[in-house]
Amino acid sequence: MEELSGTVLAGRSFDPIRGRVVVADGRIEAVEETDTTSTDIIVPAFVNAHTHIGDSVAKDAAAGLSLDEAVVPPDSLKHRQLAAADRSELVSAMRRTLRLMRRTGTVSCLDFREQGVEGARALREAATADVADAFILGSGDPAVLDVADGYGASGANDADFADERAACAERGVPFAIHAGEPDATDIHPALDYDPDLLVHMVHAQQAHLDRVAEQSVPIVACPRANAVLDVGTPPIRELVDHTTVALGTDNVMLNPPSMFREMSYTVTRFDVTAREVLRMATTAGAEIAGLDCGVIEPGRRAALVVLDGDSDNLAGSADPVEAVVRRATELDVKRVV
Repeated sequence: MEELSGTVLAGRSFDPIRGRVVVADGRIEAVEETDTTSTDIIVPAFVNAHTHIGDSVAKDAAAGLSLDEAVVPPDSLKHRQLAAADRSELVSAMRRTLRLMRRTGTVSCLDFREQGVEGARALREAATADVADAFILGSGDPAVLDVADGYGASGANDADFADERAACAERGVPFAIHAGEPDATDIHPALDYDPDLLVHMVHAQQAHLDRVAEQSVPIVACPRANAVLDVGTPPIRELVDHTTVALGTDNVMLNPPSMFREMSYTVTRFDVTAREVLRMATTAGAEIAGLDCGVIEPGRRAALVVLDGDSDNLAGSADPVEAVVRRATELDVKRVV
């Protein structure tokens, strides 16, 4: 049994409790108010809800390129780099990114893994016990579902994904699809698949939002990547008002997979509260993938980040939730449980 003391951001509302979290056999046994002198801040570990980990072989190679030039299949720089990468190089690069994520507070990522069955197998090999978990959304032939946790489609304008959607429904695994990144033309076609998850929705309009709410489709927003690729600004306030919204860092070749950066960028650029953003970075992603984490409450998996509330950066903050979302960085992480 282990006790973590300090200010605990507990439950779905992240209420600050001065007290302790009791952990036994990898699960939260109790969250208790108690006297403590600890200045630590204990938060749920992050879930990065949209990544492309394979891009780890091409970090910063696409700087300054457009969306089409950087990442759109099949002829973009990204896909040429992936095709040229040696398997051992790819596995090593992905493992390093997953290790970085684990060290900096991310317990799991939802990864769109290119290169079909072999790509999914490579990510399985990379996701060893000492790194962040990878929830794999595979690509290519529906046979990828023998290896992956679900399917990740590039976009409804790229191909017909009816067989892949049907295979996911038959197996009871999620079907996710990019939509509304370069423009709005693929949003209604994506929704026609009745997906379990939409990614981006930068150009979502009211008719799309109404369908999203009616179909109860969660969305992953990736605002930093959208800015880097200059595709527009997602209507995050409107998205949050209509459905569950999670945060993702998207392509590793464009952005480091830092949920601290993503949270700070989102709360300062959009009309959302710090609590809403913290929920997007923790609870929402966990719920989308059916992961037993994202909330600090008894019975949950003990996936926690301990921040040094007395660091030179965080000391003196008036509000621990605001401190975590607006101010904290990877340097404030004392421990990941």
